[in-house]
Amino acid sequence: MVNKTYSSIIIGAGFSGLAMGIKLKEKGISNFLLLEKATEVGGTWRENTYPGAECDVPSALYSYSFEPYADWEYKWSLQPQILSYIKQVAKKYDLYQHIHFNKEMAAAVWQEAEGVWAITTKDGSQYKSKIVVSAVGQLHHPSTPNFKGKDTFKGDSFHSAKWNHSIDLAGKTVGVIGNAASAVQFIPEIVKTVGKLVIFQRSANWMLPKQDRAYKEWEKKLVRRFPLLLKIYRLQLWLLGGGLFFLMKNGNNWLRKIYQNQTITYIKEHIKDPELVKQLTPNYPMGAKRVLFSDTYYPALAKPNVQVVMGGVNEITPNSVVAGDGSSHPIDVLIYATGFKTNPFLVNMAIKGKGGLSIKEAWKDGPKNYLGMTVHNFPNFFMMYGPNTNLGHNSIILMSEAQADYIAQCVDQLEKKDWKSLEIKKEVLETYHQTTQSRLNNMIWTRVEDSWYKSSNGNIPNNYPGRTMEYIRKTKQVNFKDYDIGAI
Repeated sequence: MVNKTYSSIIIGAGFSGLAMGIKLKEKGISNFLLLEKATEVGGTWRENTYPGAECDVPSALYSYSFEPYADWEYKWSLQPQILSYIKQVAKKYDLYQHIHFNKEMAAAVWQEAEGVWAITTKDGSQYKSKIVVSAVGQLHHPSTPNFKGKDTFKGDSFHSAKWNHSIDLAGKTVGVIGNAASAVQFIPEIVKTVGKLVIFQRSANWMLPKQDRAYKEWEKKLVRRFPLLLKIYRLQLWLLGGGLFFLMKNGNNWLRKIYQNQTITYIKEHIKDPELVKQLTPNYPMGAKRVLFSDTYYPALAKPNVQVVMGGVNEITPNSVVAGDGSSHPIDVLIYATGFKTNPFLVNMAIKGKGGLSIKEAWKDGPKNYLGMTVHNFPNFFMMYGPNTNLGHNSIILMSEAQADYIAQCVDQLEKKDWKSLEIKKEVLETYHQTTQSRLNNMIWTRVEDSWYKSSNGNIPNNYPGRTMEYIRKTKQVNFKDYDIGAI
């Protein structure tokens, strides 16, 4: 039996969920709860522990604006320090008292008469809350394609997001399926110990050098003494990301050409085999897929114990992988670096709004949302890092903070004015969705068919079509005229 009704329940205790909790506290709202499926905070930075795991956004920008950190060890931080930072923030803002761990949400059902959400977790626990905020993110359900013969493989295998640290790779022939963001980080690490590394590449990626390095002690001391310097550096990084946004637009070919030539020069600097250079050079315009950053990937591919096989995977046998070109490669350990299930959103959650309408049914033709946060027929339900809020050019933390501020305004008004519900108007949502997709049709992401950015109906459900400064401006003040307000 549920006796207590919370003001807000936040699903997930990663960067977004914690930001939400902090912003509610700033509004004087303490009757909230975070439900976390794991035993600790951290989200994707708790889950991904593969060798070499690090951020692909500079540290100074991949942190809360209200909680700058002068002790980053590297310009691009490693996973352990990012996780440590998240824990420190949760402790500083006294969020642990609001978190129920080992509580993975299974269902949330809107109770019209009461004006509350009834929430059930997978262990059978039940909660009630006036507002639900989903902060589960997009990159936490590993995707492993169902390759022919996958289940027949007799060696050890695992997804990079669920790294099996008990398996010793030393001296073994290791196969890696995939060559995107995670792979370019762990491949340079494991190549140091494996006997042979075979990389099964479906398509090449545009990649730029990180120019990463450790911060010097005097640099850390300087920004501790003069915090304004860190703010200025963060601003520079933000503006640079805003500039890179123009790579994502159709047109601007002169800028794209400059960066593409930089990548090709970078490849040739480390790879001397003309055929491999050709294989590593993408056949699509830069920006159409996620642009990667690494200082160590191409040098790793040049090592004598590394083989790059084109054409992806045709079949997996008990002891080998058959590539798309028909060649067979004996493998001892197989690592899937095949990304995440990003669409459909809110997968594995039975969310039902007005009249029992499920989010799955509402989004059967693709997700439609307003500002990536709210959906018609789902009162008092908000999302963070929802549809059309992903970025390919800047820090997602900027988007999370903007969303937390916006949602906190909604929660504050629901509390102060004793409103029963807030529901985005259908016409407002439809106009926003159509405008967003129209803008996205002018983006470089439409130029490739095979991309996790795109859905089967041709829409782009993941990415935001503008710069972060535009999104921050749009979400700075809630226009409550966009909502139907339910009275108690």
